[in-house]
Amino acid sequence: MTPRLQKQYNEELLPQFAEKVGRTNRLSLPRLNKIVVSMGVGSAISDKKHIEDATSALAEITGQKPMVCRARKSVAAFRLREGQAIGCKVTLRGARMYEFLDRLISIALPRVRDFRGCKANAFDGHGNYSLGLTEQLVFPELNPDKYTRVQGMNIAICFKGGSDSESKMLMEMLGFPFQRDDIAA
Repeated sequence: MTPRLQKQYNEELLPQFAEKVGRTNRLSLPRLNKIVVSMGVGSAISDKKHIEDATSALAEITGQKPMVCRARKSVAAFRLREGQAIGCKVTLRGARMYEFLDRLISIALPRVRDFRGCKANAFDGHGNYSLGLTEQLVFPELNPDKYTRVQGMNIAICFKGGSDSESKMLMEMLGFPFQRDDIAA
């Protein structure tokens, strides 16, 4: 079954976007490539259970098993040893990517406390967008009784081809809630 957002993107948004940009070749348009969701768990140095909680929460949110990220170097000031687990990440592509983006836009972001929209200048120069959430409990899949520790996450939305302005235009068409210019501080 095709996710709702992917179906809307292919049937409605892509032709409208091609007309707006003025290109007829569908392959020359920027398209959603992947979404990387990552959690840095610095407290895993002292308690190994924190990394297990983060990986299980990330698995519930994304529907995919996370990869545990390990330290590359030892840093004495942080009491960090080389090879020690310090985070986890998931790379979403295809149907799972559209499903996650749909849940992020329509369910999770509106549940963020004092949400006034995402910053419009968080693009990296190649059309990719990054945002951070301070707690994972904005996703309704997670049981607040099971995950009592507040854990944030980073979300990178990667586009293939195109510039920042074209990627922003496409994200606005997908329904991504950017801050309005008159509200941005």
